[in-house]
Amino acid sequence: MSTPTATQTPTPRQTGSGLRQQFLDVFEKEHATTMRVLRAYPTDRLDLKPHAMCKDARTLAWMFAAEPAMMERTLTTGLDFSKAPSRPPAPDSFDAVLSAIEDGHQRVVRIVRNMRDEELHDTLKFFVAPKTIGDIEKGQFLWMLLHDQIHHRGQFSIYLRMAGGKVPSIYGPTADEPWM
Repeated sequence: MSTPTATQTPTPRQTGSGLRQQFLDVFEKEHATTMRVLRAYPTDRLDLKPHAMCKDARTLAWMFAAEPAMMERTLTTGLDFSKAPSRPPAPDSFDAVLSAIEDGHQRVVRIVRNMRDEELHDTLKFFVAPKTIGDIEKGQFLWMLLHDQIHHRGQFSIYLRMAGGKVPSIYGPTADEPWM
């Protein structure tokens, strides 16, 4: 059996891990990559808004704090779908945004770490289609929000390039961080 390198995510066969640990391994790796992208952003360009229908960079970055908060609420108390979601506005300080992202990430890690693998098959109520609430397994919910964060990181990497920042390696080399 091969041993993964520092840049590879270990496979379940290599770690002998269960569903929960598989998620946590990828969640931690993707979080570290996201934080590299966010930290590369020039803070004097947080008002960048590439299109009228786009969020500005600060608000898009704040999504990375909002999603762990949603994960935490959904896994602990559930969401109240009778009320419109309320999201506090992004702080003025980008350091405060980054700190909130780190704090939220660590809270989710603690919650998932304290779950049993079997609990990932329990269901919760969440959106399954536009304007449609249904049952979704907790594990599927976690992976869906992680993929959504990866999607937003892709958006943010475009903002980063437009703002004149250097785009770090995400899944491979970039013009700013070649591998060879």
